[in-house]
Amino acid sequence: MNTDDQATDLTLTGHGGALVGRAWTIAEPRWVAVLSHGYGEHVGRYEWVAGRLNEAGAAVYAADHMGHGRSDGQRVLISDFEPVVEDLDLVVQHAIAQHPGLPVVLIGHSMGGMIAARYTQLHADRLAATVLTGPVLGSWITVDSLLELDEIPATPIDPGTLSRDPAVGAAYAEDPLVWHGAFLRPTLEGLQQAMRTITAAGSVGEHPLLYLHGEDDRLVPLPASWEGLHELRGPRTFMKTYPDAQHEILNETNRDEVLADVIGFVDGVLSLPAD
Repeated sequence: MNTDDQATDLTLTGHGGALVGRAWTIAEPRWVAVLSHGYGEHVGRYEWVAGRLNEAGAAVYAADHMGHGRSDGQRVLISDFEPVVEDLDLVVQHAIAQHPGLPVVLIGHSMGGMIAARYTQLHADRLAATVLTGPVLGSWITVDSLLELDEIPATPIDPGTLSRDPAVGAAYAEDPLVWHGAFLRPTLEGLQQAMRTITAAGSVGEHPLLYLHGEDDRLVPLPASWEGLHELRGPRTFMKTYPDAQHEILNETNRDEVLADVIGFVDGVLSLPAD
């Protein structure tokens, strides 16, 4: 599906100024998907994901987090993630207003998975389900190791850690809307505090949650994220990992399998009678 035909720009007013994103809509959707992207990237990298979700009956909404992509704010500076969670609620509320009565599923990747996890702890009542892919949970060795240093070195994300498909890394490296510089200390501190906040807040209870992770994820390694998940999970949490898959499982060589798992999970949730 060519999503350009039904994609429109979306602008909301968030804590850091304008939140700029996209809406990929279809005629008579069955459900709504809201996407939460990862550190240093932007929603434009989710075009194919939106297309696949459109085919599965979803209207899709997403906005670049503050300091990312086309949104306002100093690049990748987020010292406190609670306002980012509130910004995400603006996107969810906008999607609900456009499609009243339809179930909403939140899909968050990496740092966006962390944000989605916190959002679910606070606002599960707005959602039918949550999907986390390669989420930053529990602890992140990148954050811990960099914060121990007196000076933060230039440590841009290695495009080779994203996917076994070399075209994914090449496109990432050439993307002008992707941040290619160093981590900022306040952002590292904000990430660390956000993970601690999620751990302290605990389980999402009966809320349906799907956790997906690549087993060869060198950027957000599985063991620490998995440990964090065990503080978050509830009786309706489902988990799957993919052998040899790297960090961006939505852009991996087995991405069709991953999206089929996401859509299968959503279909299962939506087929159940409402509580």
